[in-house]
Parts: sequence; C-alpha cells; structure tokens
Amino acid sequence: MATYKRSVRVEAPFEEVWEFHATGDGLVALTPGWMHLQIEAERGPDGESDPDTLEAGSTVVSTIQPFGVGPRQRWVSEIVARERKDDYAMFRDEMAEGPFPHWVHTHSFYRDGSATLVRDFVEYDLPGGPVGRVGSPLAWVGLEPMFRYRHRKTKELLERP
Repeated sequence: MATYKRSVRVEAPFEEVWEFHATGDGLVALTPGWMHLQIEAERGPDGESDPDTLEAGSTVVSTIQPFGVGPRQRWVSEIVARERKDDYAMFRDEMAEGPFPHWVHTHSFYRDGSATLVRDFVEYDLPGGPVGRVGSPLAWVGLEPMFRYRHRKTKELLERP
C-alpha cells in the first residue's frame, strides 16, 4: 500500500477550518475544476439526505471525470471516523466504490495558536495489481497538484488579510 501526505498552516481559527471541512460544500469548494466533480447524493448515518455535517456513517456519492476525458467515474465515500477535541479534530473517509482498489483519506486539524495546521494522509492502491504497485510512486504526479490546490484554496477561502 502506498501513502501520500501533505500539510499546510492556515491563518484561520481552528473551529472555522474544521467546520468548513466537515461539509459536502467544503468538498466541492476544495476540489479542482479539472476533476469535474459532481455530487450525486449525500446521506447522513440515519439516511437523511444532504446532512449539514458529514458525521461518521455518512456517505457521499459523486462522479469525477479528470480533465474531462473518458467516461465519468463513480466515487462513493463513507465517513468511517470522526473525532473532535479542544485542540484537535479529524475525520476519515474510505472509498467504498471507485477507481482505486483501496483509498483511505485521513483529514487532521490541529489548533496552532490562532491558526490551524491541516494534514492530509492518504493510503491507497492503484488499479492494476502488481503493475499498479510498481507505479504507485508516480501517483504523486496526480496527487500533489490536487492537494496543493486544496490547501491553497483553503487558505484563500478562510484566511483573512
């Protein structure tokens, strides 16, 4: 299994950064346009449509079409863990259906004075079995621009001059 990690310090209050990331709207705002993301459905753990907050047990059904090329790919994520403390929060989503055989993304948030440290950690397997495993280090080429965009957009939307 391959991993990817990236961190950014956001000059915005911990509560605001955490709350922004805990919603479907946050997901849409932080996904690069070249992914052509479409949210098809959001369901809370009790089956409620379009919950205000993505709690553990929530599901997001989406489709992507990277660079507008090829057929749309279905991506179903389930929030499998969510934790909130005074100075730390996290949630973890697992891909239940989609283009990767394995994808687990842990989003962590740490209070850092008046700012927030945001950390993304992804565990993944590329399709293709042994060939995919050999190519895993090259996935950085696709992951880095996407997460760089997410972090830059987080700062743009939440930091105050």
